[in-house]
Order: sequence, then structure tokens, then C-alpha cells
Amino acid sequence: MSDTPTPPVARKDPKRIEQLGRVRVDDYAWMKDDNWQALLRDPDKVRPDIKAYLEAENAYTKAMLASTEALQETLFLEMKGRVKEDDSSLPSPDGPWDYYSRYEIGAQHPILARRPAGKTDGEQILLDVDALSKGHAYYQVHDAEHSPDHALYAYAEDDQGSEYHRIRVKDLATGDLLPEPIESSTGDFVWSPDSAWLFWVWRDENGRSAKVLRRPARGGAGDDVLVYAEPDEGMFVHAGVTQSRAYIAISSGNHDCSATWLIPASDPTAEPRLVEPRTEGLLYGVEHWPTAGDEGRLVIHTNADGAVDFKLVWTDAASPGRRHWRDWIAHQPGRYIAGVVARRDYLVRLERVDANNRLVVAAREGLGETVVGFDEPAYALSLEGGYEWAAPALRFVYQSPTTPRSWYDYDLATGARTLLKTQEIPSGHDPSRYEARRLHATAQDGAQVPVTVLMQAGAKLDGSAPLLLYGYGAYGLPTEPGFSIRALSLVDRGWIYAIAHVRGGSDKGWSWFQAGRGRSKTNTFTDFIASAEHLIGAGYTARARIVAYGGSAGGMLMGAIANLRPDLWAGVIGAVPFVDVLNTMSDASLPLTPPEWPEWGNPLDDPEAYDRIAAYSPYDNVAALPYPAILATGGLSDPRVTYWEPAKWAAKLRASTTSDQPVLLKINMTAGHGGAAGRFDFLKEVALDYAFALKAVEGSWPR
Repeated sequence: MSDTPTPPVARKDPKRIEQLGRVRVDDYAWMKDDNWQALLRDPDKVRPDIKAYLEAENAYTKAMLASTEALQETLFLEMKGRVKEDDSSLPSPDGPWDYYSRYEIGAQHPILARRPAGKTDGEQILLDVDALSKGHAYYQVHDAEHSPDHALYAYAEDDQGSEYHRIRVKDLATGDLLPEPIESSTGDFVWSPDSAWLFWVWRDENGRSAKVLRRPARGGAGDDVLVYAEPDEGMFVHAGVTQSRAYIAISSGNHDCSATWLIPASDPTAEPRLVEPRTEGLLYGVEHWPTAGDEGRLVIHTNADGAVDFKLVWTDAASPGRRHWRDWIAHQPGRYIAGVVARRDYLVRLERVDANNRLVVAAREGLGETVVGFDEPAYALSLEGGYEWAAPALRFVYQSPTTPRSWYDYDLATGARTLLKTQEIPSGHDPSRYEARRLHATAQDGAQVPVTVLMQAGAKLDGSAPLLLYGYGAYGLPTEPGFSIRALSLVDRGWIYAIAHVRGGSDKGWSWFQAGRGRSKTNTFTDFIASAEHLIGAGYTARARIVAYGGSAGGMLMGAIANLRPDLWAGVIGAVPFVDVLNTMSDASLPLTPPEWPEWGNPLDDPEAYDRIAAYSPYDNVAALPYPAILATGGLSDPRVTYWEPAKWAAKLRASTTSDQPVLLKINMTAGHGGAAGRFDFLKEVALDYAFALKAVEGSWPR
């Protein structure tokens, strides 16, 4: 017994919070470092008592999983064996150069490079990200882009995981960096089409995108000019360029409303022109798609006039406002227009129907449309961007749970598909060994919830298989049923891997998102439970043989389903879990709080929102229940889900559970929301998660 790891016991320091006439007591509020803004800039500034507690939790988790260390290494090596270490991307042509990325064997990060168009030699290395990462516990390049004249190269680096990016600019003729980098950026930037200016987005002290500034291509901080300042702290700000390169576009919005300003590329220092003012409930995005007789034609992707699943309208840049919009592609309920890609002679729509994507290619007026789809029951289809406006082909990527990623060029004129590359699995992959299915679970209110299943071909559906059930369900983000080198390590061990496409995502359209947010948020949780019960009823698994897995807002889902139905799960993994919902949504200083009030509600001034959130917030609803084994993970410098959320959740769970199952907490002390930055270090984190899942089903924890 003396060898049994002893869990840390978090001190209770009750904090009484009175809000809107309601009172709650938070025993673990002390875990929030009041100096959290400085901590994002420098994780070493974490308060000593908090650091000591987190390190004790990490040590306990390591001890509890010590018997799985060999398994973790095996899982890691399996997953790493499915990675082509010296892989490279397909070249993306832009005038005289082909741009691409490649990895060297053993490298955690890529090399970004170019070579003369159409050649296989003459490589110029633009950025060796792996070399730059040396000496950093965390290092990530968020974005990198050459100037349109191919003379300069800008990249946004984050060496804390806090998403405060530094933008550096490299002179490609000399290889030298310009002397004054841009500091405190979101990492979002764009070159003006004339290569004279760099437009970039500034992140304020509370971690929010707040301004767009313009800097001369070879200028310094003293040359920055304010282009746009967002007065509403609840909006996200972005800078981009239309695919025609005719306009620089500034957008601002949230999931309920948006606005776009255009700056003509011919005059990049001009004042931005507003397309349509922000109006509650109106979302729109703008692309430029000129016709032979109208060089200023705009195509607008919008939900205007009740088009819940979006429609396309057109107008002229000279009169872009809503009263001039003319319907083009009408709204069809259940056919979600997720986005558009413009080429000189074609416009391509990405559409989603019943959790599967398709492409619709529209030529100039009167020439009809072509649908590009595939026949597997569940798959993912995505577009890859390109630099060349007049390119004759469109590149897309197809994958499914059994089919590795495949890159195609689609001839826009003839419809011919050319397979350019298939993801190579060095350790081997035989799709015939696996089977993917699309099921539908019936929710409490009768809604049909898609469930994607991956299993060994011929697996017996007798309830004996352990199953990992993944879910997310927030912000209108779909969970694409793609190929995963990670999931195979479970499936090869006789597990079933399943995705519950719950409400809150846009898997079945924007209305699917709306039915899982705000007043309807609990649909996300009950959809997940219904999916688990359907899988049990159909023989795919059994009660207490399921490990539930979700991260970020999907971690909220994990906390909620652990409270609602602890009996269903052998284990629950909450990765960077958003579980302290009521406290976070009541702290307007936190980076994402004001922008996310439309998603969850504002408990600071809305009693109904307070009561609704309080009724499901995972942390607030932890009770004396027989919880399954739980693993919570986080990152010390995470600006999205702050480290104290998983830390508080784990402490309260451990103090409350009536079962003998462990509650484990692992905080990455040198990373943020996405975990480890390196491609192999990240796989080690996944290997730990999967080892926990295997251990949870086995149930042989140290006693």
C-alpha cells in the first residue's frame, strides 16, 4: 500500500460570489493567478503556490500512469510509424515560383521553401522552422507568406503558446531579417497586392483582436498606421485579401453578426469602405468575382432574409449595400453553403448535407453547375487555396475514416479529376481491414444525430468491444469524419472509434448549430448520451466500456456528460476543457468572454442566462456521484481555456466522487491551447491519452 500514489489535496479557500441576487461559493478560485495577463507573456511568472500545486498534480498523474509508460511508447511509435517523416506538400504555383513545405527525417517542424516554377531543383529555403524552434520549450509558426512580388517573406511566430505572435519579415535577396518585428499580433496578416504594405491585426492586453494596422513593407513600428479599430470587445477582427487580389478585406464579427470593409488594391492607403453595417442576426462574407461586363461584381455569402443555411447574392462594388443585393443561389434548408472559392472563370461552393461535404462548380452565367462528391458513407472533402486567379484547376483533398488523404486537381473546364498524391503510411495501411459506417441516433426530441463509426472489418457486434466516443458540438464547427493515424492504434486493438456529430456544430447545417447553443445548449449533451446509448443498443459496445473524449468546448461536453450519466463511461478525457463556464462567462476581462456571450449567454446582466448556465456548467454541477476515471489536460499559457479550469475541475471532482476511480490532471507547463507544437511531441500527448483510455477500460488502477 505504501507504493500507492497519493493524490494532491487542493486546499479549499471558499470565495463567496454574489451576482444578480444569486450567491455561489467557489472553493478553488485561488487557482486563478490574478497576474494571468503577464503569465501569458511569460509562463515563468506563475504564482509559486499555483506552480507547486500543478507540478504535484503532474507528478501524481505520472505515477498513476507509470505502468503504462511502455504502452505509451508503443502507441507513440505506432503513430509515428504512420507518419512519412520526410513528407512534403504539393507545390503551389505563383508566377515564377512554386511554393511548398517539407520535413526532414526526425524534424518536429517543417522547412518552408520555393523553387523555380515547374522545376524539381533550385530550391531556396525560406524558413527552417525546426532550426528556429531549437532552444524553445514551445515554438510554432502560425502563418507564413511571401509578398506578391516574391521579394519579402513574413511569418508569425509564437514561442509561449499564448497566441501573442511576433511577425518577422525576411529579405529574400539577402536572407536578412528586417530590424523591427511586429509585436503583439494575433498572427493574422496579409500583404497588399502591390507588395508595398503589410496589414496586420493587433492583440490587446486582454488577448483580443482589436485593431488592424498597416506598415510599409520595409518599415518599422514608428511607421504603423491605424486602419481600423474595433469598438466592440465582443467582436473578432481579421485581415485578408480577395482571391482576385483586387481588394484588401477587413472583417469583424462573431457568430451572430459580421461586417466587411474593402480597400481597393489599386489604392491600399485608401479609407476602408463598409459593405453593409453590422446588424444583429446578419452574417455575410464577401468575394470579388468580376464578369466580362462588370469588373466590380461582388459575390456575398449570407444568411440574409431568413436563409438559415445561407445563400449567395451578388452586387456591385460601387453599391455594395444590402439594398442592392440580388439573389443568385437560393437558400435550401438542409443544404448548408459553408463557403465559396472564386477563380477567374469559375466559382466553387463547399456545401454540407447530413454531415458530408460536396463541391459545386459554377461556370460563368448560363454554363450550368457540376457537383463533385464521393460515395463512401462518411468522408471529408476540403479545398486547398491557391495563388493563381486564372488557374485552370482546383485542388481538393478527399479522405475518409478508412481512406488516407488524397490530393486531386479538378479541371474546371472538363471536370476531369487527377490524383496527385496519396498520404503515405510508411508502416502500411490496408483499407480493406477496416469498415466505416454512418449511423443515426434518435435524440430526446426525435432529432437524428449522425454517428460515424470506424472498426475492424467483420467485427462482431456483441457488445464486447471497448469504444472511444468523440464529440465537440460548438461554434458551428463541424467534426469532419476524416482519416486519423491516431485512431488506428485503438481500432487495431479491437476498439471501435466513433464520432457523435452532435448539435452545436454545423454538421447538418447552420440550424444544427443554432439548436445546440444558448437556450438549446443542453441538446449537445443529450445528443452525445443518445449516441452512446444507440451504440450500446446496436451491439457496438456496452455500458462502462466507453471512453468519452472531447477538447476545448468539447471538454465542456465531457464535463456535462460525466455529471449527467457517470454510469455510461469507463473513462472521460477532457482536453483543455472549458468547464468553469459560469465563472469564465462572468469575467469580462478574459480573452474570449465578451465574444462568446452570444454563444452561451451573458450571466453578468441576464438572470435567465445566469440560471441556464448555472444549471449545466460542469464545474458548478460536480456532485457526490460515482464518477468514472477522468483525465483533464491543459496548458499553462492557454489564452482560450485558461489552465485553472481543468485544475479546479479536477480538484472538485476528486473531493466529490463516490467511486474509487482516479481523477488525473496533466498541465503542460510550456504550452497553450493546442498542446505541444512539434508533430512528434504532440503524438506523445495523444499516446498518453490513449494509454489512459486503455487503462480505464481495464480498470486496474494502483490501489
